[in-house]
Amino acid sequence: MAAYIIVRAKINDPERYKVYLEVVPSIITRYGGRTIVRGGKNETLEGEQENRRIVVLKFPSIKKAKEFYYSKEYQEAKKLRENIAPGELLLIEGIE
Repeated sequence: MAAYIIVRAKINDPERYKVYLEVVPSIITRYGGRTIVRGGKNETLEGEQENRRIVVLKFPSIKKAKEFYYSKEYQEAKKLRENIAPGELLLIEGIE
């Protein structure tokens, strides 16, 4: 069953964040994932106004999503966004 990682991040330094963006897509692909939403226009319909960057990653399973997140490659890449793009990452199982 598919799994999704939903990211909500506040980009404090767009230039340094670009370095992170150069590294991470190939790691996502290596673990069978793909980006289905990255940034773009969003509109809050209910609740507090969301002004952070929204990213949605799709993986074939929760297992593969966790393999990606906990991989040595991603843990190293994650250091590139520390303090420049704080936020939350949520792992959610799909219903497909």
